[in-house]
Amino acid sequence: MSEEKVGSRRIYEGRVVSLRIDNVRINNKTIVREIVEHPGASAVVPLTTDGKVILVNQYRHAAGIELLEIPAGTIKHGESPEECAMRELQEETGYVALSLELLGSIYPSPGYSNEVIHIYIAKVGSYVGQNTEPDENIKVIYLSLDDAVKMIKERKIKDAKTIVGLMLTYTLFR
Repeated sequence: MSEEKVGSRRIYEGRVVSLRIDNVRINNKTIVREIVEHPGASAVVPLTTDGKVILVNQYRHAAGIELLEIPAGTIKHGESPEECAMRELQEETGYVALSLELLGSIYPSPGYSNEVIHIYIAKVGSYVGQNTEPDENIKVIYLSLDDAVKMIKERKIKDAKTIVGLMLTYTLFR
C-alpha cells in the first residue's frame, strides 16, 4: 500500500525544518500532502553509576510550558546518530558517556513529518560541564528510574521521546 508522488515543491527552508508540498495519487485521486522535513534527532537515557536517570528541564516555546525530558537534539550534517547522542548528552547534562546502546528509533509525527528520533541508553562517566546552546536554559534533574516512571503515570512527564525512552529502559533493563 503506497501513494504515488506526482509532484513536489519546497515552500520553506528554515534552520531546523523545511516544508514541502507533495501532490500524491491515492484511490485514483490526486491530493496534497504537507510534509515537514527534519534531519532527524538523537535522544539518550543517561544512567549514573548509582542507577539514577539524568533528565533535563527546559521551557519549550512551541508547547508553551516547561517539560522534563531526556537529553536530545538534531543531528548535524555529516554527524551519525551516535555522535549526536554523545554530543547532546555532554552539552545538556555535562556528562560523558562510557557506553551507548540503541534502544530504538521512532517517528514522533509520521502523519506530516519525516523526522526520526534515535533513542539510546548510556552509562555516564565523568562530569566535564555543560555546554548548552545560546537558546537553551536547561536545569539538570536526577531521579530514580522508578520515580521517573511514576511521573509518567502521574502525567507529569509529557514529552513523547522521553516517555518512550524511559519505558523502554524500565522494561528492558530493570
